[in-house]
Amino acid sequence: MGSLGPMAHATGPADRHLTDYVDPFMGTQKEGNTYPGATVPFGMTQISPDTGHFTGYDHRADRIRGFSMDHLSGAGCGAEGDLPVLPTTGAVRSTDYARYAAAFTHAGEKASPGYYRVRLTSYGGITAELTATARTGRQRYTFPATTRANVLLNTGQALHKVITSAVRVVDDHTVATEITGRGFCADTLPYTVYSVTRFDRPFTAHGTWSGDTVTAGSASSTGAGRRGAYVRFDTTRDRTVTATTAISYVSAGGALRNLEREGHGTFGRTASAARHAWEERLERVRVHGHRERLRTFYSALYRALLAPNTGNDVDGRYTGWDGLVHRADGFTYYQNWSLWDTYRTQAQLLSLIAPHEMRDMAISLLKVNRQGGWLPKWGLATVETNTMTGDPITPFLVNAYHQGLLHGYEEEAYQALRRNADRVPPADSPLEGRGGNPRYLTDGFVPLNPHAKHRPGDFDYAHGPSVTLEYALADAALGMMAHTLGHEDDARRYLARSQNFRNVFDPRTRYFRARDARGLFTGPTDPKRSIGFHEGTAAQYMWLVPQDLPELIRMIGGRAATNHRLDTFFAYDRLRRDPRGTARDVWVHGPYAYYDQNTYNPQNEPDLLAPYTYLSTGQPWKTTDVVHAALTLYTDGPGGVPGNDDLGTMSSWAVLSSIGLFPIQSGVPTWGLTTPVFDRVDLTLDPRYYPAGHLTITAPGTSDSDRYIRSVRVGGHDLTDTWLTTGDLRTAGTVAFTVGRTPSGWGTRAQDAPPAYAGPRVPQHRLAQGATPDSVRVGRGGGARLTAFAVLTQPGQATARLTVSGQGPLRVEPRTRTVGARSNSLPATVAVPLRVSAPAGLRPGTHRFTIEVTDRYGGRVSRAVTVTVGR
Repeated sequence: MGSLGPMAHATGPADRHLTDYVDPFMGTQKEGNTYPGATVPFGMTQISPDTGHFTGYDHRADRIRGFSMDHLSGAGCGAEGDLPVLPTTGAVRSTDYARYAAAFTHAGEKASPGYYRVRLTSYGGITAELTATARTGRQRYTFPATTRANVLLNTGQALHKVITSAVRVVDDHTVATEITGRGFCADTLPYTVYSVTRFDRPFTAHGTWSGDTVTAGSASSTGAGRRGAYVRFDTTRDRTVTATTAISYVSAGGALRNLEREGHGTFGRTASAARHAWEERLERVRVHGHRERLRTFYSALYRALLAPNTGNDVDGRYTGWDGLVHRADGFTYYQNWSLWDTYRTQAQLLSLIAPHEMRDMAISLLKVNRQGGWLPKWGLATVETNTMTGDPITPFLVNAYHQGLLHGYEEEAYQALRRNADRVPPADSPLEGRGGNPRYLTDGFVPLNPHAKHRPGDFDYAHGPSVTLEYALADAALGMMAHTLGHEDDARRYLARSQNFRNVFDPRTRYFRARDARGLFTGPTDPKRSIGFHEGTAAQYMWLVPQDLPELIRMIGGRAATNHRLDTFFAYDRLRRDPRGTARDVWVHGPYAYYDQNTYNPQNEPDLLAPYTYLSTGQPWKTTDVVHAALTLYTDGPGGVPGNDDLGTMSSWAVLSSIGLFPIQSGVPTWGLTTPVFDRVDLTLDPRYYPAGHLTITAPGTSDSDRYIRSVRVGGHDLTDTWLTTGDLRTAGTVAFTVGRTPSGWGTRAQDAPPAYAGPRVPQHRLAQGATPDSVRVGRGGGARLTAFAVLTQPGQATARLTVSGQGPLRVEPRTRTVGARSNSLPATVAVPLRVSAPAGLRPGTHRFTIEVTDRYGGRVSRAVTVTVGR
């Protein structure tokens, strides 16, 4: 099995389809919890084999219980797996899919984007093939020659708890079902999924079951417990049976309409269309490098595009969180929200390569707020699970806002986030929101109180210190949104609250610690034995302060002390000698490395930002060392995803880290830089959001030995900063890395580090003012000098670009220039001296030109200058 380590030969993807590099089996072994079945990008259906593993498929298993219609990729708890369908032969006696499951071997399996095939060795040998459209799962079964070829449709068993189900044989081609289930990591409200399955030829017999009782000829079965139906075919002459199952979260009629719209065409054409849909998506990111790296990379990109999932039917109707049916007008409604995970990586990746879909996803969350009464935390289908903690919806939506994806919804989003940040849901709401707000808003921290639970799911008081860090992070993002929308009082309040991370910092240990209801630090002082941190330790949560790393560095004791702690955390001395071994033997300890550990955990979300902390401490080459070592954990085999993929979160980390751009400040469009693992990356971008329409990232000669950044040029201009913004990416066109074998001085100065974007001072304007003299006088053939300047007060905006336009016959030099104060302190003034001259033959009169200054986030000021040409 390969990895992102060194390969012998380099290649580019132009010599084959990009889907050829994708292996859906990656992550199906150990704790990756991915599935190998068929789906399309962001599809409603994910038809895939279930082997008895709690999330669906385990590569170590050897029996398949059925091919069910919906799955979550990489989730850590069992959910969905509705309507497992299995072909069998002979008499139907058992109704428990654990007993009638079919044996198989991996030698008989094949999977690619939009297609899955397996040879079942039970029941005389049956070949099952799967493909999908957005709302249907298509099955093709090749049976042995028999008069009793069966297809079992099990409605009473799934990956979650089935409360009640119904199955009805509609006619000799069609079976309809209704399944109501619940549960994901804890008990939840129930939701219902409907299906209609249509076969390509009439079945010769049918029956249903209830509990252990199988009734031949029965056309329906309804109630709790094991329920299902079987249909039978004569395959003595025609051995192939094709079935298409459409699902809907609205109604049986919705499932039928989905079937009629998407269920036409042959199995082969459907599989070809699914493959084409994936090819089109993958082509938006073309990388050039080692073949085995391409397999790992494109498999990660594939997983990053599996969710969230389409939630509306073909007619736009969907079931809202109020239980009522609504219609998506002008957008696609999405569902399944692993927000605690995806706000850190996948949200930003989708904003870059799928901004139109990301906009619809953000709008969908606002519909949840309207219809469900509150913003969600971890949404499954049409209900909240309250799984995980903190306030992940805020950085998720603020990211969409800053990426320009909420045009027309800015105030609605802000007001929803404001209410979420300042209040808690009413007692009768099933949503937790910021459950720790009552104490957080009064005390500035969430105390540790494991007995305060009052709603199903995780809860914030049980994870006081980590929840305080998450709330503060969210407050910082919301404060910046408030500022840019002109809500300055709110901005000051939220940015002041963003400093609450200091309230759970113990100055004695210089680590974050839990505080009890009285405000006293509690629990062991050893950070690896700390209490109250959600899926992590105090050591691993140490770096979750993206809003103000300069302040965190000061609290730890300065740059030297911080670098020492980082080196210890990453086992850096050993890492330099043995990157791959350190990643496996030091960082990774079993399924969840966050237990009893003081070192980096690349398997879980709290540490995703940690390697990029070196960008703020003057040692950016160590970010590259750590990131490239962590990437070796992503391999091209079934165990090639380190930890739960969590609906594309970990895979998005791998994709972004591999191309050298990583979102280092949650909710703010700031990207940290590290050496790409590919010589060249070509991104095709949506021109509606990225006017240049493309971005090319180059790093000629990058390798395991030559991996240190020596210089960076963005849009043809030198960049010493270790970061850039989405505004830069929109216009740059190119990001060019020069790499070498040893670390350089690039990015090592204090002013090169990413600036804090939160604190008690609130910037007053993006680009506060621009000024020149309103007028200037020149003689024919003569010239005059003037200075254009702008005052920059947005954090991180101490660079700007000046452009002169409309000068007509006048000569104004320079016409364009990128300028900067190169300081993290604000306000900063940038100034450009200009010379204006008139040709000798120009007649006396009045002329004008315009000076425009733009900042890195797209802030813009301009000034018209009148030029009087005399004799």
